[in-house]
Amino acid sequence: MAQPKTQDRTRSKRPGSATAPGRRKSCLFCKDKVEEVDYKNVNQLRRYISEKGKIRNRRISGACRRHQRQVAVAVKRAREMALLPYVEAK
Repeated sequence: MAQPKTQDRTRSKRPGSATAPGRRKSCLFCKDKVEEVDYKNVNQLRRYISEKGKIRNRRISGACRRHQRQVAVAVKRAREMALLPYVEAK
């Protein structure tokens, strides 16, 4: 009798992702011992915004939970003060 097909749980669509999870990015704010993220430091905040103007998530940006929250608030404040754009122009 034929065996029923079962999916192999160890395989994934990306090669190497199941065996090697990769290195975790370290938070740049923690490295520099920054207590508060300043909304006036626009050059530093641009690193955490995508090309479309969205705030990058922790997985992409590499910031820790505490500093990622501060980055989000700082970006929103900088947008309100017109230091950063809400949407990037084409």
